[in-house]
Amino acid sequence: MSIGRKKRALAWGALLISALALGGCSTSIADLPLVGTPADAPARPKEAGAYLPVNQLPPDRDETAMDPAQRAKIQNELVAARDRQASATSAKDSTGK
Repeated sequence: MSIGRKKRALAWGALLISALALGGCSTSIADLPLVGTPADAPARPKEAGAYLPVNQLPPDRDETAMDPAQRAKIQNELVAARDRQASATSAKDSTGK
């Protein structure tokens, strides 16, 4: 490799590294006026989203999420599915596949 090619390779490498370093300092592409968001996108809020307060709990529900009979039915279905899966797995293991 000649000295001229080595210098050219080093120059391109330095240019690439500096472009990557400066790219980290640039603004987001979504904030650019020409590239930005589509026309039908909702407007961005003026303030960034704040964290929810730690000690504020959500309000209580007016009705129960699931009645006990429905909950018991779903639990029985899940137990039956687990037992079917366990028996299918043990049958597969006993055949040696």
